Amino acid sequence: MGLLEPIGGPHSPGGRRTLNLTLPTIDKWGSLSGARILVRVDFNTPLIERDGQYEVGDDFRIVAAVPLFQRLMSSGAHVVACTHVGRPHGHFEEKYSVAPIRRRLEQLCPGVELMENLRFDPGEEANDEEFGRLLVKGFDYFVNEAFGVSHRTHASVMAPPQFLPSAAGPHLLREVTTLLSVFDSPNRPLVAVVGGAKVADKLAIVSKLVDKADHVIIGGAMAFTFWRAQGHSVGSSIVDLGKIDACRELLASGKIVLPTDAYALADGSSFGPQGGEDTPRLVTDSIPLGWMGLDIGPRSVERFGEVIESAGTILWNGPMGVCEDVRLSSGTRAIAHSIVNSSATTIVGGGDSAAALAQYGLSDRVNFISTGGGAALELLEYGDLPGVKALRDCPWNVGS
Repeated sequence: MGLLEPIGGPHSPGGRRTLNLTLPTIDKWGSLSGARILVRVDFNTPLIERDGQYEVGDDFRIVAAVPLFQRLMSSGAHVVACTHVGRPHGHFEEKYSVAPIRRRLEQLCPGVELMENLRFDPGEEANDEEFGRLLVKGFDYFVNEAFGVSHRTHASVMAPPQFLPSAAGPHLLREVTTLLSVFDSPNRPLVAVVGGAKVADKLAIVSKLVDKADHVIIGGAMAFTFWRAQGHSVGSSIVDLGKIDACRELLASGKIVLPTDAYALADGSSFGPQGGEDTPRLVTDSIPLGWMGLDIGPRSVERFGEVIESAGTILWNGPMGVCEDVRLSSGTRAIAHSIVNSSATTIVGGGDSAAALAQYGLSDRVNFISTGGGAALELLEYGDLPGVKALRDCPWNVGS
């Protein structure tokens, strides 16, 4: 298999050339008959309680790993997968058990074993070498197919390549190749659509996007720090006062596209998955005291749509508002439809954006959806990830 080819189709990211990732692949191992292979996956999926039992709420990440499992087993290997679930902080909690994930995996790909939640042991997040040694004991090979956690320096990501011949899984390779192609060889104009709650979380990647992209659309609560940088009133909206000067510098690039109107709720109103009875108020340019901006308005949707329509490549990461609340989801829904209806290469950076696409039934209408939102942003920002570097540095992979 070697390095995967870029995604097919007329708008393929990376279509001009394949990136030289120098990552080891499983085709270098020869016969796998009888081999025991440990596969690090990211099955940190939503779990929902139904009739007193937890069930998998979204099996997207499980489905993504099945082709690798099937390939390894068809080669005669015995496959054991390992994952984390939630944040149990080093001790057992029933709600974070992999039991429901194990049941769903058995339905999708019988014969693959799944270890219990790695994060039940404090050694996982501490990147403890002894925990890593115990994890790989009895295995012949290691595959990292967990792109979504490859930005974490955790034991299950970092330790196995020190002790076993190791390789990048096909989906991890595809993730890295596709995401790096956004900056390496995009079809122009390159339009980035960035949302989310806090400017501080995404300021670094926005700075990188301003440098690399033609237009950077900013939505979500993070837009209101930029509004403050322009001198607008934002009421009670989320604002990072320490980042206003940085936002002002980014605005000077001329590439930032901001909302010009927003839907707001009065202070004290409830919002979120359970919704509320209050009706959002449409405000223009400034938000009055006692109100919080929570979604982009129709004028912003139209403006953003015009920029998206002109794009050759679109990178989307983050919703335009509190899209889990039906009253505050119109902005995200409209932008999602604009993106899938464009003729551009469309790349979605996982996380809430991927969830929104699934919610609107649009997942199959984009070119690529990353399985890891945070990892995708870090890869774009730095051009590398700790887990990816660990694979390249594996002592068994010299000359591979």
